Amino acid sequence: MIPHDEFDHELLSRVQPPNWTNPQPVACYNLVVIGAGTAGLVSAAGAAGLGGKVALIERHRLGGDCLNDGCVPSKALLRCARAIAEVRRADAFGVRLPGNAEVDFAAVMRRMRHLRAGISHHDSIERFRGLGVDVFLGEARFTGADTVDVGGQTLRFARAVIATGTRPATLELPGLNHLRCFTNETIFGLTELPRRLVVVGAGPIGCELSQAFRRFGSEVHLINRSPGLLGKEEPEAVAVIRQQFEREEIHLHLGAKVRGGEPSHLIIEEAGNTVRLEADAVLIAVGRRANVEGLGLEQAGVEYDAHGVRVNDFLRTSNRRIYAAGDVCSPYKFTHVADALARIALRNAFYSFGIFGRARASDLVIPWCTYTDPEVAHVGLTAAQAHERGMAIRTFRVPLAEVDRAVLDGETNGFALIHVRKSSDRIVGATIVAAHAGEMIGAVVLAMTRKLGLSALAQTIFAYPTQAEAIKRLGDAYQKARLTPWTAAFLRAILRGRR
Repeated sequence: MIPHDEFDHELLSRVQPPNWTNPQPVACYNLVVIGAGTAGLVSAAGAAGLGGKVALIERHRLGGDCLNDGCVPSKALLRCARAIAEVRRADAFGVRLPGNAEVDFAAVMRRMRHLRAGISHHDSIERFRGLGVDVFLGEARFTGADTVDVGGQTLRFARAVIATGTRPATLELPGLNHLRCFTNETIFGLTELPRRLVVVGAGPIGCELSQAFRRFGSEVHLINRSPGLLGKEEPEAVAVIRQQFEREEIHLHLGAKVRGGEPSHLIIEEAGNTVRLEADAVLIAVGRRANVEGLGLEQAGVEYDAHGVRVNDFLRTSNRRIYAAGDVCSPYKFTHVADALARIALRNAFYSFGIFGRARASDLVIPWCTYTDPEVAHVGLTAAQAHERGMAIRTFRVPLAEVDRAVLDGETNGFALIHVRKSSDRIVGATIVAAHAGEMIGAVVLAMTRKLGLSALAQTIFAYPTQAEAIKRLGDAYQKARLTPWTAAFLRAILRGRR
């Protein structure tokens, strides 16, 4: 990150101050945490709150991917992109605006940096020092089963948590050096809007930023090696997003392969043909790689592979003193999952002291949301995953066009669906496609976590009119499905007898 205004300077002064001096380590720490992203910060704050002596080590900036180049900056941009989309369709609401709406991209990025700097105090060195945590900036490397070196200082620990996260995967292809290539770690440093942006990878990052930059005014080409978008989502949800992208004139190249680059062009293979796409910038969004190199994991007896640090269900590594949490050990690379795993790791790390019972990562009910417009939120199994497991399911679906608030908002492009086990109301999965699907999915997550069935959602009162009422309608659909012809005839007979 190269600071180019007061907000970047403010951010760095909090999460990577240039004049920071590492403290003198104590004889032995109750917990040493390596990595100060979400998982590391939650682990350190939690252990300090229990009264433990904690050391937190970070080689770059506190806050990790989420604060610096992930959730926070991306969602700031997406809000601006949604605002311009709303302005452009204002006439649908009877609002007449003179002229054409224009985007001041430099102002959009300045707003993002301003908000990011303001939020950064939550992750600042000063905050954690105030919690009693010893913060060390530098490269951490295990030197033994219970020791780690940082900047020539040895830290001894009773327990440790590895929370080093991931970094963007890159493409090693001929000629890419001729192009301005970005990842999520660098794209938020832009101050000028690229006229032609090519995005490689149609996962959440690729889809979110493709739509945002298209709304800002870039010509956007989205390339994906597989034949679809958002490969982990229900096909019905993917279809909605694809249609939305096509309406917004995002050029989709699905089932295409990137072959290389040359000045001002990215070369792809599509339908057996070589295609040269003009590109002023290329965003590479093809996945993540675990940060395990240079940690001295071998010296600590910690097993790892290409996917990251290996842990059991209690998040303990092959070294009984060392645990891991967050992206470095989980297939679910989300901030909220990193937070949840850090709490499990911390609880289990202190289990041997007799403070807590142990917790399992497999007990978590994990939602996620892709913040396109409309959003796609999901929890549990898709229909295909249920079928792969041999699980018989019933699916209940409510289109947003049948939800009053969605109609009034002009946001009927979407649906809510829930899968339940056949012959029961046990929820096994759900998908919501809506303007604020990420907010709506929480009710279903709670029901699944507390093992409440779909009938419980039918009995829950949702405020009217809200789009969340779609969830209640799913419950009503389940209750109606239970009314078999025999049951209906029986009830009619009872009612006739009471006339």
